[in-house]
Amino acid sequence: MSGTGTVRAVPAGVPAPPAPGRLGEALEPEAALAYLTALGDWLSRRRAEVDALDAEVLGAPDPARYTGDITLALTLWQAVADREAQLRGVWDSGRVGRDERERMATLVWGRRETAAGRGPGRPSSPLALSVPEACRLTDAVVGELRERLGLDPSGAQTNVRVAALRAQLERLRDQTTLEPVGSPRQRAADHVAALARRLTDAVDKAGRGGDVGGILGPLEVEAATLERDLIVGGARRREAGALVARVRSRRTDLMARAATFRTLAERCVATVEDAPRYAVPDVAALGPLPNTAAALTAYEQRLDLVGRALAVAEQAYGRALQAHDDRDARLAALRVKAEATGRADEPDLQRAYGMARAALDARPSRPALAEQLVTLYATYLEAR
Repeated sequence: MSGTGTVRAVPAGVPAPPAPGRLGEALEPEAALAYLTALGDWLSRRRAEVDALDAEVLGAPDPARYTGDITLALTLWQAVADREAQLRGVWDSGRVGRDERERMATLVWGRRETAAGRGPGRPSSPLALSVPEACRLTDAVVGELRERLGLDPSGAQTNVRVAALRAQLERLRDQTTLEPVGSPRQRAADHVAALARRLTDAVDKAGRGGDVGGILGPLEVEAATLERDLIVGGARRREAGALVARVRSRRTDLMARAATFRTLAERCVATVEDAPRYAVPDVAALGPLPNTAAALTAYEQRLDLVGRALAVAEQAYGRALQAHDDRDARLAALRVKAEATGRADEPDLQRAYGMARAALDARPSRPALAEQLVTLYATYLEAR
């Protein structure tokens, strides 16, 4: 009911369908078809519900309070809809083999980044969510929004709401096992246990004929909020783990490149006079990996600077050595040509070749002189 006592025409949504299979295993054709059908129905019903909720928000006294939730619900819905379209493309009306069904499992259970900002003035940030996680998060956000707006699903019965809460509590129990071992997991488990006790009390009261509408509403909001927080927290932890792995790999790669660069620089300085003079970037000077996300991000940016500096130095030393090798190869090719034409033993050619060869073999070699002498040899060879 609205504040004026009129029934709000907001359709009741349905919980997201359970996803079949698991990552890395091909979906069974029957399960894949059933899931696509159920997911399409869920998307249709959920979008109608969100659109109706959006209309309710526009008529609310303070629409800005709900804008973030509506935006998040639509963003999550669109992420699932995009993945559902990809699934239908791979399904191709059932013309699928094992490879396609494995691809479908990856699309269902693989995680993709989804913008999940909450509230006005708060920037969106990406969350890596699978389809089931995005569906559950959408259900949680929409359920919370319905309660905040004071809406009851049309024709919903207490037993239906209780069944939905019990299913949600089971999901929450599963989700708590993904929390870090120790106090975070214990706090989540205690919270779920408290919700379960409150639900049991509500069911007992309903069995005695009591009105539990005012009890179930706050319970649904709290359960939805907890589920949302656990899903988001899990996604954040995965992001943090991926960041640590990426930065550690980048650091190891740069340290290996720096060691290779030192060898390259030493060879270039020994081979060519007036070789480039670049300091060898010291990755170790950045210190050990930090242990917070913000510090890791800053550390990764410093690694990028070291990587760019290393790339510039590698190119400079590489070009100097390549130019020397090119002159050497050019002289060798000219020598082969002289031998092929029977002119290699001519005194002028022998003398020019000897000077060019000596200039190239000198350590360090003088690039300008070596270039001139190789060109001189070429000039003698072309002369008749």
